[in-house]
Order: sequence, then C-alpha cells, then structure tokens
Amino acid sequence: MRACLKSKALLVVIGAMVAVLVLGTSAFGQCSMCRAALAGSNNALFIRNFNIGVLVLLVPPVTIFCSIFVALKRYKATDDAQQSEKNLEQKADKR
Repeated sequence: MRACLKSKALLVVIGAMVAVLVLGTSAFGQCSMCRAALAGSNNALFIRNFNIGVLVLLVPPVTIFCSIFVALKRYKATDDAQQSEKNLEQKADKR
C-alpha cells in the first residue's frame, strides 16, 4: 500500500515538474518593472548581475520551505514510530 502511494506521489511530482518546464516562461525579468529595466539596458554585465541578484533573493524562501518540510518529515517519522510501538504493545497485551 505504501509503495503504491509513494509511486503515485512520485508521478504527481514528475508531472508538476514537467508542467512547470513546459508552461514556464523565461526567468529574465518576470515583473513588468524588471523587464523594463532590463530592456532599457544594453549592458550585459548589468543583466547578468540582475539575474544573479534574483537567484540570491530566492535562497531565503527556499531555505525556509525546506526547513519546514524537513521538520514535518521528522515529526511524522517519530509519530509513526510511536504508533507502531503502541501497536506492538497492544498485540503483546492481547496474548
């Protein structure tokens, strides 16, 4: 049962990644203000540094999201371990 759920979750993640890649637009200047600032500049160094700055600004939200995900995963693992321990105790008490 768990293997089936894991494979379904994996398929959903792969499908979402494909959709993002196929439907996604260019990452150069997503908002209209950024696009206007980049279009007005012919300086390749400015455009490169601007794109690096956007990537740097992505680091904190991604770090926060991943930290929350890891914390929830660990909490679920400890909860599953406690639940299985209780089930073993209940089976032992029935005997």
